[in-house]
Amino acid sequence: MTAALSTLSALSTLSVLPVLATLPGPAHAGPAVAAPVFEQQVLFRASQDPGYACFRIPAIVRTGAGTLLAFAEGRVLNCGDAADIDIVLKRSTDGGRTWGPLQVVDEGDGDTHGNPVPVVDRATGRVLLAATHNTGRTDGENCSVPCDRAPHLLHSDDDGRTWSAPRDLSTGIRPAHWNSWYATGPAHGIQLTHGPHAGRLVLGVNTETWDGTRVTAHHAALVVSDDGGEHWKAGATDTWPVAADGTFRQKPSELTLAERADGSVLVSGREQDGTDLGHRTQTVSTDAGDSFTTPFTTLPDLYAPQVQCAALPFGARLLLSCPGDPDRRRTLLIRSSHDGGATWDSADRGAVVTGDWSGYSDLAPIDDTTVGLLYESGAVDARDEIRFARFTADRLPPRPAPDPTTADLAPGAEEAAVLGGAAPTAGVSGGALSFDGADDAVRLPHREGLPLGTKDFTVSLWFRRTAAAGEQPLLWMGGVGGQPQVSLRAEGGGVQGRIVVRDGAAAVRTAAVSATGGHDDGRWHRVVLRRGGGRLTLFVDGTATGTADVPGSVSRNAPFGVHVGQRMDGRAFFTGAIDEVRAWDRALTDAEIVSGIPLAGNTVMWLPMDRVDRSH
Repeated sequence: MTAALSTLSALSTLSVLPVLATLPGPAHAGPAVAAPVFEQQVLFRASQDPGYACFRIPAIVRTGAGTLLAFAEGRVLNCGDAADIDIVLKRSTDGGRTWGPLQVVDEGDGDTHGNPVPVVDRATGRVLLAATHNTGRTDGENCSVPCDRAPHLLHSDDDGRTWSAPRDLSTGIRPAHWNSWYATGPAHGIQLTHGPHAGRLVLGVNTETWDGTRVTAHHAALVVSDDGGEHWKAGATDTWPVAADGTFRQKPSELTLAERADGSVLVSGREQDGTDLGHRTQTVSTDAGDSFTTPFTTLPDLYAPQVQCAALPFGARLLLSCPGDPDRRRTLLIRSSHDGGATWDSADRGAVVTGDWSGYSDLAPIDDTTVGLLYESGAVDARDEIRFARFTADRLPPRPAPDPTTADLAPGAEEAAVLGGAAPTAGVSGGALSFDGADDAVRLPHREGLPLGTKDFTVSLWFRRTAAAGEQPLLWMGGVGGQPQVSLRAEGGGVQGRIVVRDGAAAVRTAAVSATGGHDDGRWHRVVLRRGGGRLTLFVDGTATGTADVPGSVSRNAPFGVHVGQRMDGRAFFTGAIDEVRAWDRALTDAEIVSGIPLAGNTVMWLPMDRVDRSH
C-alpha cells in the first residue's frame, strides 16, 4: 500500500444514498410501505478508495472527544478472507455528516490483518484496536486448517490520528489449546461502567482446538483488561465439542457485547451450522466477564442469516443491527429489545434500514439521542460497499403492543399471534380465518414441541383460495430456502407439500410431492402431508400422491418458525381462507386421514382458526 494512500488530506468524496427505505417488495402485494427515514451515505467503496478490491468487516467507535472512528478491512487483491488485507480507518468530527480521508492503521503487507475491534478507555482517552493477524494467501483460498491466526493490539493517544505498531497478545489470551482458528470480534468492545470492575475493558473472541487431524472443539470467550489494555486475560469461556463426523451443537462466534442497565453483560453471537435451532445465540455474564451464567442458548425465532450482528444500549432499549432475511444476507433491520435481550422484536417489527443485500454491521452512539450504524451493503452483493447511517429514536418503532391471538389447542401450547388484519370468516364447520395476501398471517410462538426433527409426522389443513396467481403459502414449519423445513403451498391451480432435511453432516436433501389442477376454484379443499413408512404422501380431498421420503431432520441448522398463510421469510402471503390447521408427530393412517376425525393423540399443533381475540 502506498504512503500517499494513508496520508491523503482532502475530505473523502462520499456518495449520498436515498434516505427513504422501503419494506422488501416481494413481501407485500400492494404499494411499497414507507419505512423510517435513515440519513445515510457510502463510506467505503473500491471505486472511491483506489488501491483496494473490496472493503468488508465494519467496526465503529466514538472517542472521548466525540470523534467517530469507522474501521474496515481493506482487501487488496480480492474480496476473500485470507489474502492481503489492511485495517483502514476514516474519521468524522461532526457526528458522521462528513468524513476525512482513508488512513491505513494496520497494514497487512501481503498478510491478513483484520477483524477490527475498537474500544475506548474513558479514563485516559486512549483508543485501543484489537485485531487478528495470519499469513496471507494469493490463491483466493481460505486460511488453511489449522490457521496461524494470532491476536494483536494497537492504540492511539491522539483521537485516532496516528497509531502504535501492533503488539502480539497471544501470551495472555491465546492458550495452547486454542491452536486453530482465532478471531477477535469483530465490532466494538465495551468498557464497563457498573460494579467493582467499572473501567474494565471487555472484548469477544472465538477460536478452535485442533488435535493434529481435525477440529475437536469450538470456543467462545471474553477477554478482559483491568489496566487500560496493558495486560489481558481470558475470562468467560464456553466450549462446544465437535464429533468425529464433524457435527456439533453450537459454534458461537463473532460476539457482540452490550452492558445492561444492571451491569451484566449480554453476549450475542452468530451461530453457524450447529444442530441447535437458530442462527443467533446468546448468554450473559453477571461478574464483569469472568464467567457466563449459562452456556450459549440459541434463539430459533430471532430470524437472521448466518452473519455477524451488533448490539448497543440506547435509552431503555437494546438495539441489534442484523439482516432480517433468515436465508440470505439482505434487508438490514434495527431490532429492539425492551427487556435486556430476553426477547427481541420480530423481523416484521424491526426498522428497515435497507431492502438491499446487507451483511456485517456495527453500532456506536453519536450523542445521547443519535446512533451511528456502519454496515456492509449493495444493490447486487452485500460486499459492494460499506455505508454509514445516522438515526434517532423516532426512526424506531414504538414498543409493540401484544398481537391479537387465536387459540392453539395442542397440549401446553400458547395462543398464536394473528398478524395484519386476518379476520374471522365462514369455515368448513364453524369459523375460519381470511387472509388478504398482503400481510395477514398466523405465527406460533416458539416452543420445544413444535420442531418435528427426524420423526414421522402428519400436517393437515383446509383452504379456500381466492387469488388468481402468485405464490400461495399455506403452512410453513422451519426455515426457508435450502434450510430444513416442512411446507404446504398452493402452486398454479394445484398444491405442493415439501420437506428439506439434514442428516448428520451431509448436505441438505429435498423431497416434494404435488397435486395438480382444480384447487383454485374458491371452494374448500383439504390437504394433508404425511411422512411415514419411507414415503412422503400428499392427500388432497382424500386422493393420495406419494414419493420417496428423504431421511433426516426437517428442523435443524436454521431459524425456526411456524407460520400459517405466510412464507417464513415474509416474502409471500396467502389470499383466501384457512381452517383447522393440525400437526401430529406421528404418521396418521390412511383411514384416519380419509375420515377426517380430529384425533388428539400426538398433537403438536391444533388451530381451529375460528376466532380472533383482540382484547390484549
